[in-house]
Amino acid sequence: MKALFLLLKALKFGKLLTTGGTMLLSVAVYAWFFGWWYAVGFVALIFVHEMGHYVAARRRGLNVGAPTFIPFVGAWIQLRDLPHDAETEAYVGLAGPLIGSIGALACFYLARSFDSSLLLALSYSGFFLNLFNLIPLAPFDGGRVTAAISPRLWLIGAPVLVALFLYRPSPLLILMAVLALPNVMKALRGPQTDAERAYYSVPAETRLSYAAVYIGLAAFLAIMCEQLHAELPQVR
Repeated sequence: MKALFLLLKALKFGKLLTTGGTMLLSVAVYAWFFGWWYAVGFVALIFVHEMGHYVAARRRGLNVGAPTFIPFVGAWIQLRDLPHDAETEAYVGLAGPLIGSIGALACFYLARSFDSSLLLALSYSGFFLNLFNLIPLAPFDGGRVTAAISPRLWLIGAPVLVALFLYRPSPLLILMAVLALPNVMKALRGPQTDAERAYYSVPAETRLSYAAVYIGLAAFLAIMCEQLHAELPQVR
């Protein structure tokens, strides 16, 4: 029993080490390009976003791993238990951008209170990060949310991803497009089996609720990004 207890402690320490180590690595890489304080704040905002997913998954009884960070890619949490239906997937998916936006909003109000250009830049990054994640195409968070509304909304996300690549080419966008391709094909053919139809069967009231929150959050983030994008050059 003692050996088992020590093993469990070591596993928990290993998870903490993975999260802390990859966070520190991300901070060091971002600091090389943007400075230490911005790097710390940006990684903290990503952590807040991921903890939104983590808490939501735990609330739904899913076994979930601690966040892992990769510089210039972001972070993710490992879902060891897959969601049982599209509504659960949407619940977990929406929690990240929702909690992450609260973190960005906190930076925004602190920036106003202390007249801090650094915090203003961080709030813009946080708003943009969460807006980007709301692209209605899996594996983005927005794709997980829109799956509960209608998987066919993924067909809207595909041209959005292409437009973003044309506007600002990035290897990350190519990677996301490759990961998203199977879901685009799934949206084109629609549910094929009883299991798929059952997975995406969500009550109309629930669909409307998720649609309202999704559209409202996306609109709010778009407005904040537009406002701060116009303001930031004045504080550089």
